[in-house]
Amino acid sequence: AVKELWGDGDHMAEIDEMKAEEEAIRGEKAKSVCDLFRDKAVRWQLITLFLVASCMQLIGINVVYFYAYSVFIKAGIPPAQTHYVSLGVGITEILTTVLCVSRTGRKTLLWKTYTVMAVALGLLTVTLSLQDSFSWIPYCSVVLIFIFIMSFGIGPAGVLCSLPTEIFIQSYRPAAYVFNGASNWVQLFTLGLLFPFLV
Repeated sequence: AVKELWGDGDHMAEIDEMKAEEEAIRGEKAKSVCDLFRDKAVRWQLITLFLVASCMQLIGINVVYFYAYSVFIKAGIPPAQTHYVSLGVGITEILTTVLCVSRTGRKTLLWKTYTVMAVALGLLTVTLSLQDSFSWIPYCSVVLIFIFIMSFGIGPAGVLCSLPTEIFIQSYRPAAYVFNGASNWVQLFTLGLLFPFLV
């Protein structure tokens, strides 16, 4: 099964790790979310999961989506066609999330994509400030929005889904997924409530 999943090669280290984990949790039932909070052995994994989810919410993806419509209008896209461009943005995010299969480590993947996203947001700030100066600047803003969203799909959006599986042992994974989903939605809800006041 491992060879079929990862291809030919020596995967004995991974198989030994799986066997060691199976032996360590033999007979141990799945832990609850309360157990997850109480156990100091998984404290750093829990903090890591929370920080990655928080960064995903606070990186600015919701703001980019919020202002994308006005950027598309300013670039000269007719209002009747902006829905198709917005659909293209969503499809871009889905495709990059699906295609983010990478042998690069999660930490490296996150740092590289967060860097690209930060640069894209910085340049987007400049292009939005100068959009009335040159006729081609609004098109740069559109391209930067797509670059930002592709980076988001490759990095934070793709990594967060599989992170609980990779950093928690089997008995804690269900609780980690519950915590991850709940914290993600609570943060999204809070951001959704606060953002209109910030605007």
